[in-house]
Amino acid sequence: MAATGVAGGGAAGATAAAAQETTTTSSGNTTASENETTTAANGTTTSGGSSGGGGPTEEVIVGPGGSLVYEPADLTIAPGTTVNFVWESDNHNIVVDSQPDDANWEGTAGSETQTYDTGHEYSYTFETEGTFEYFCEPHKQTGMTGTITVTPDAGESESSGPAIPSSAKTLGIATTVVMAATLGLTYVFMRYGGDYETPGE
Repeated sequence: MAATGVAGGGAAGATAAAAQETTTTSSGNTTASENETTTAANGTTTSGGSSGGGGPTEEVIVGPGGSLVYEPADLTIAPGTTVNFVWESDNHNIVVDSQPDDANWEGTAGSETQTYDTGHEYSYTFETEGTFEYFCEPHKQTGMTGTITVTPDAGESESSGPAIPSSAKTLGIATTVVMAATLGLTYVFMRYGGDYETPGE
């Protein structure tokens, strides 16, 4: 389900539960429906995704330092992760370019020309596995695009200890074999070594 925008930024502190969508209007009224959360405070909107929270959270900065990028531009997450988009510059939005067939992410509320400014926040919980591609409509031509990959393998590479490269394992085995051979030869020469006396005249 798509995020719901805020009509008017003057209302503050209106927040629905994570399992609902709440839209705060300029008159201060709120309406709610399933699965999303919108928070209106000084023009800031936060919208949850299909499951409404409880899982891990990642952050994407929209226009960091005024640059025309999403940071990070490529993100890999596990299903059930909420991605919180935080605006750090003006005139940006999130338009979904492609997504898995059974997904229903709609990006920021409004038409493709609707943009948001510094301080705006939007979040969505990604449940469907696959690749989601999106862009900022005003700045697509300058390369302001992003990709979110949802896979249960996300984070599996993280382990409690450092990974040992196979080349290091091979080197370790080779070193052990050479050391054993050297010790073996040393023993043989010391025990059965030849006569080093100078032959008699």
